Amino acid sequence: MKEWAEEAPVIIEAGEGCHLIDTKGRRYLDGVSSLWVNIHGHRKKEIDEAIKAQIDRISHTTLLGLGSVPSIQLAERLARLMDRSFAGRGKACHAPAKVFYSDNGSTAVEVALKMAFQYWRHKGVAGKDRFVSLNNAYHGDTLGAVSVGGVDIFHAAFGPLLFRTFRAPSPYCYRCGLGREFPGCGLACLGSLEEILETRHEEIAAMIVEPLVQAAGGMIVFPPGYLKGARELCRRYNVLFIADEVATGFGRTGRMFACEHESVVPDIICLSKGITGGYLPLAVTIATAEVYNAFLGEFSELKTFFHGHSYTGNPLGCAAALACLDVFEKEGTLERLKPKIGLLEDRLAELSRLPHVGDVRSKGLMAGIELVRDKESKTPYAWEEKMGWRVCCRLREKGILLRPLGNVIVIMPPLAISEEELEGMMDAVKEAIKEAA
Repeated sequence: MKEWAEEAPVIIEAGEGCHLIDTKGRRYLDGVSSLWVNIHGHRKKEIDEAIKAQIDRISHTTLLGLGSVPSIQLAERLARLMDRSFAGRGKACHAPAKVFYSDNGSTAVEVALKMAFQYWRHKGVAGKDRFVSLNNAYHGDTLGAVSVGGVDIFHAAFGPLLFRTFRAPSPYCYRCGLGREFPGCGLACLGSLEEILETRHEEIAAMIVEPLVQAAGGMIVFPPGYLKGARELCRRYNVLFIADEVATGFGRTGRMFACEHESVVPDIICLSKGITGGYLPLAVTIATAEVYNAFLGEFSELKTFFHGHSYTGNPLGCAAALACLDVFEKEGTLERLKPKIGLLEDRLAELSRLPHVGDVRSKGLMAGIELVRDKESKTPYAWEEKMGWRVCCRLREKGILLRPLGNVIVIMPPLAISEEELEGMMDAVKEAIKEAA
């Protein structure tokens, strides 16, 4: 904080498409989607108009004991989307279809954890009060979400405040040395996960995982088959499966949801970030009917899920989300991603030949470039050298805004980015790495 306070800040006052404009009139390509939330670009006409129209009706009303038109319309739309994405993909599994609103990714995860815990209580199964998560996991900054996190630099300081969680190895193939292809890293990590589930499943309410990409952990991309294998193990050992798609959802991996790539159907899915196109805070935790039905009962039974937020189901956020989904359909956003994904993969392969690039990894338009001091030994730069920040400072001078995760340069632009803009960004990344490293 001391060093940050001594730097000259960049103050953004406007946006246009995939660019941000600061108070001095300088333009920057928004290379991390304003922290992974923006989908269709800034000042998207359809989303702007939907929010303005909703303001003319009502900006907020509680969902505690009431409903609102936009929240009902969005819940129905999300249920249909879940059905299209997941129905028939699992073994006798139904798509999540019951929507619970909250405010952001962390609260969506808190809801999922509490829901999974209370589900087993209502089912009459005693002792299922623990969770299993992965090393390098990030699920948010509230204490429940931190308890299932696995990034020590973010989470270790709060250890005394957290509940105990079983921690399984992360399929971080570059660092484990077993390779990305299945078997290898994925099979070894699944073996370790099965050991935990086999011996402790009577204590475990749910497994929570970021499907395919551990984003804040360093853009760690799972090897093929790992996600599906983890889901099958949870089913075998009677453990709920929570998919945290806060970062990976809404097209980031090339499909609407990352779970679709391996036909994985979660019991509970958490969504936020891109749900409103990056306009307003909104989150949903969507559960299957099986989970929902466990909470049904008479008033006297107190089966209610006692959780709520003041701005739950905010009508402005729901209106933005509906407009965001309209744009996906009208513009064929997912179909138009394919050439951009191919272009990004080609440029990353080119960057992988640089002497201080140890690894490149990507899924869809989510990518990480891991910088190392020595390529052969994979020796990382020391944390205090701030190599990732040095590269990103060079990029800022070139009109590109990116944020690193330690020594990993994160690439996560709006899905609306043009191929020309993507080419220019990757040219600048290559130059900045050469200059800084």
